[in-house]
Parts: sequence; structure tokens; C-alpha cells
Amino acid sequence: MKILVLANFGMGLYNFRKELLNELINQKNEVYISLPKDEYVPKLVNLGCQFVETPLERRGTNPLKDGKLLLHYIKIIKRIKPDVVLTYTIKPNVYGGLACRIAKTPYITNITGLGTSLENKGVIQKITLGLYRSGLKRASCIFFQNETNRKVFFDKNVVKSKTRILPGSGVNLAQHPFEEYPDNDEKDRFLFIGRMMKAKGVEELLQAAKTVKEKYPNSQFDLIGSCEEDYYQQLAELNKSGIINYHGQQEDVHSFIKNSHATILPSYHEGTANVLLESASSGRPVLASRVPGCIETFDEDVSGFGFEVKSVESLVEAIIKFIRLPYEQKKAMGIAGRKKMENEFDRRIVINAYMNEINNL
Repeated sequence: MKILVLANFGMGLYNFRKELLNELINQKNEVYISLPKDEYVPKLVNLGCQFVETPLERRGTNPLKDGKLLLHYIKIIKRIKPDVVLTYTIKPNVYGGLACRIAKTPYITNITGLGTSLENKGVIQKITLGLYRSGLKRASCIFFQNETNRKVFFDKNVVKSKTRILPGSGVNLAQHPFEEYPDNDEKDRFLFIGRMMKAKGVEELLQAAKTVKEKYPNSQFDLIGSCEEDYYQQLAELNKSGIINYHGQQEDVHSFIKNSHATILPSYHEGTANVLLESASSGRPVLASRVPGCIETFDEDVSGFGFEVKSVESLVEAIIKFIRLPYEQKKAMGIAGRKKMENEFDRRIVINAYMNEINNL
């Protein structure tokens, strides 16, 4: 079979879907990937994928450029003639879906999260919902990463096709093995992994770090991720004052997870938070917003703590609650998180679901 994968950037495709790509290639399929060129493309090509460069602005709202993207998708689908197209994230889902409808090509869609355009009510939400209705109309199967997201799409009359729930992107249990908990050195090291942007809860996190450091100066806040919005100056100032340690974009996040006592994610919305899956798989407790895409990744008071989204006060309470836990209880939470990942979030579950749907075609 020829399989075409439409995505918006290489990092996500490589970090969270390379096992699926490997499986498809190992089963003698020709796998094409369509995305903008970045540093992850050579790694994807080394897996055996054939690369089709595709200009795509992840956050752009220029209708002219989006129209060109649609025409580009139609062109490559007609040239490659894939047996099935797999799409991820909003623009590939919408415009890739429309292109597949026009070219009469089967396609399988993955809703990786609602995104800001759907979370915020107003004209943009209505436009986005309309685009989704058109793009998803003929999908062979639509994968959702949590039940809440699926309900939104049904309630808004966006989907009528077959749908299935996946455990997010799953987690590679071997790539993120269980790690012994750090020694009890009277210092709690908290880790944030994500893009520096408002929707990830960065503003609440920075404010909480200031508050907690005043009461618990031994606490440490490490932040990893690219700066996608204008937080450069604030991050630099807090880094200089010792409130946080900002490490920028890092290719190897596992070593940071290994050295931390807990991972924090104050995100406003997620499909399923990969950083929480990877942290729990490594045996680290997680502290996360009580929002769909986060709450599924931990059991309250067993493998993590939840807090109210957009609330600095609730976040501070969760952090201090964790700091005050006995060392052995923190360690036990990490062990419980690993077991949950093994039972519910193994990436093989995702691969098997995709292979099942592809074979059904």
C-alpha cells in the first residue's frame, strides 16, 4: 500500500508517531510524509519515509495561504495516489480531509486536541467548526484522544463518521523506562516541558514559582521548551533571579525527567498530554490542570495531583501539598504512575488501532 501522512511539524511526528511509521514501513508499505522541512525530517527519512516538502503556517489565518495548502494537498494526492491518507492536527485534518474528498481517497483523521481556535468562543470558533465539518465529512475513521473532545464534536454536529478513542499518542515504555526516584536531598525539583505560551499555563506557572520559592527556597523549577510567544524577557529575568531555570528547547527531555521529582503542566487544554505520559512512564508524579487531556493521565492522590485551570492559587496549593508529602509517598506515586502507563497508555495500543483501521479499508 501507499500511505501518505499529513502533519504540521516534524518533532511531533517523530517523537510520538515514529513507532507507527516503523510498523507501516516494516509491513512493506510505501510511506510518504508531507510537512514543512525542519531538523526532524532527516530522522524521518532515515526511518524509510519519503518526504514531500509542504509549506504550512501552524498558527496562520491567511485564507489565501490556506487555499494554497489545499491545492498543494490535492496535487500531491493526485501525484502519489495513496491508498489511504493519515492526518494530524487542525490544518492537515481540515484541508487534507477536503483534498481527500475531492480526490476520492480514503483518509483517517486524528483530533490531537481542540486547540485555541475551538476553545475560545466567537467567530473564529464558528469558522473552525465549519471547516472541520467539511474536512471530516468523509473520513473513514476519526480518532479522538479523549472522550470530552469527541463529545464536543458530536454536540456541535461536526462528525457523523466512525469514531474511536485512543489513549492519546500513547507512550513508548522502553524509550521512557522507569527510573529510580531521586535521592531524598530535601530539595524538590519540578519540571515543566512545553512551548512557552499562554495556553500552556506559563503565566500561572511563573507566578506560582515566585510564590513557592518565597516559602520553600529549596524548591527548583526547571522549564524546557521553545518560546512561541513573547515571554523572552520575563523568562530571562526570572532565570537571572534564580526563580526558575529556563533551558530552552531540548532534544533529550528524558534526562530532565529522570532528575526531577515531579512534572507540572498547567495547560488550558490538551488532546492527551504527552509530557505527562512520558513523566509517569519514567516513574514521576504529575501535577496537572483538571482539564480533559490531563485528568486522564493520573489518578488523583495516587499518581498525581490536579489543580484548577488558570488558578495560580490552586496551582500553588498543589505544589506545596506535594512538597509536604513524605519522601516515600512521593516515590510510591511515581511507581503508581508507571503501572498506569503500562496498563492504559502503551503506544502499542495506538499502533494496533491504526493497523486495524487501515486493514479494514
